[in-house]
Amino acid sequence: MDTLGIEQMLSALRTTAAQASGKAAESKPTAGGADFAQILQGSIDKVNQTQQQSDEMAQKLAAGDTTQNLHEVMIALQTASVSFQEMVQVRNKIVSAYQDVMNMQV
Repeated sequence: MDTLGIEQMLSALRTTAAQASGKAAESKPTAGGADFAQILQGSIDKVNQTQQQSDEMAQKLAAGDTTQNLHEVMIALQTASVSFQEMVQVRNKIVSAYQDVMNMQV
């Protein structure tokens, strides 16, 4: 059984938990390349940016801005909704994987 992947996942989860609780944690680069926490944070930031842009477009359309096209606003709103739903599903999978790892008997 390859425990390197599990150790990397646990390290990333501990780092994320420490950051969420406000504690400074040592950030060690993983042997596999990119840091899991950085990738996850980047994805969350991208979803947030998509939602903010779609909200801004909708507000401009509601305010009567003639440069906003209804079709583009609706597409932006749907894109933001789908990306948020995707992020929630990824979070659910991460939580499920964490629970599976924690329930493993060593």
